[in-house]
Amino acid sequence: MTSPYPRPVGRVVVTGGSSGLGAAVVDAVRAAGGSPAVIDRVPLDDGGATPFAQADVSNHIEVEHAIAALAAELDGIDAVVTAAGIDRCGTLGEVDAVEWERVIGVNLLGTVSTVRAALPYLEEVHGRAVIVASSLALRGVSDATAYCASKFGVLGFSRALAAETRGRLGVTTIIPAGMRTAFFDDRPEQYKPGADAQLIEAAEAARAIVFALQQPQGVEVRELVICPEEEPSWP
Repeated sequence: MTSPYPRPVGRVVVTGGSSGLGAAVVDAVRAAGGSPAVIDRVPLDDGGATPFAQADVSNHIEVEHAIAALAAELDGIDAVVTAAGIDRCGTLGEVDAVEWERVIGVNLLGTVSTVRAALPYLEEVHGRAVIVASSLALRGVSDATAYCASKFGVLGFSRALAAETRGRLGVTTIIPAGMRTAFFDDRPEQYKPGADAQLIEAAEAARAIVFALQQPQGVEVRELVICPEEEPSWP
């Protein structure tokens, strides 16, 4: 019999937690009574309030070391949230091959490396992996072949992981539409959202992630789309 009460959020490692959605997840986890920790290439500027390990998620060795260090500091891990992500806009012929492959390395392989490294800790406590995909895991658009390919891969990985680990841990895929964050800041002007763009706040997606984390053992939010009410690309 499952509990009708929310599950404690617990010890949650967030990749990409220094900014954007990741930072919003850190705040939401803490507000829900959980203990967040962060893996990011960019140092966390919070005066040491949050356990932090510096790593490039595209490097699986760095990720393994980061997860091990945070697990030791937290005395275990109850959940991971894979919020780290990048993009490189342009047609396939325009985007440099190294940059194209880096999108796959961060978004897809970084997700895989994080979950793989955390798996022993999650299985020990029947924890949860919350995997951040994108609305572009569901549709392909021009000038985003790298990002779409990476997020289609993330969605496939998450679905296969759920099948592979059922009964041992929870797996949730979060599928957010565009968010109002610094994610778009370094893009060429033509690829930045316009003034009338339909965007959500990162805090809204973060609340959805905490909702998934709070589900009692044995109850799964397998996939959750969060988007503006007037999202033009859905369904």
